[in-house]
Amino acid sequence: MTLLTRLFYLLAGWGSVGLVYFSSDWLQGQGALLPHILPETLIDRAIAYSDAAIWLYLSFFILIPYTYLVVSPARVRWLARAMAVSALICGLVFLLYPTTLAYPPVGDGMGWSTQMLRMLQTMDSTQNCLPSLHGALTLLCAWALFERERPMRSLLAVLLTLGICYAIIALRRHVSIDLGAGLLVGLASGALAKMRVSSADRRDISPEIAP
Repeated sequence: MTLLTRLFYLLAGWGSVGLVYFSSDWLQGQGALLPHILPETLIDRAIAYSDAAIWLYLSFFILIPYTYLVVSPARVRWLARAMAVSALICGLVFLLYPTTLAYPPVGDGMGWSTQMLRMLQTMDSTQNCLPSLHGALTLLCAWALFERERPMRSLLAVLLTLGICYAIIALRRHVSIDLGAGLLVGLASGALAKMRVSSADRRDISPEIAP
């Protein structure tokens, strides 16, 4: 698979997520449904809020293109399908059941972490919390990267996924309820996308990414 083809699948998969995310946010603004406020759980209260978590949170934007560039062609095709399915599922929920949370105030400091968080807030939706697309896509990337023949890469993918999930809550962009829902969406989307893979592709991605 050529680099151009990989970039095409990256655009198709990740681009569909961006299209659904921002268009659903715009459509919500035109409607009359008020977002439901998601409560914190014991898990959320156990993880202290930290602006510094922004860097681990943003590593997600490196993880996705990296995954498309290094995994096998069959996994690239699977990943693009799975991301598109995740976008459709989450977009439907966003429109039918908009959610938000009690975002903590960002400090008035001038540190890099605080400034980057302010920038993120200007671009991020405040009513597309459940399910967490950030969590869903992170899980799909770890799923695609996990291979028994590459134990070190597989371990790093799992550790980074856990770190990003931690950062999602530590930064309070999501709470554990919508993060958990996002992980479930990732699992369901991966399983559904696998059903569409050709038999030749299936041999390449099984059993490592079997649901």
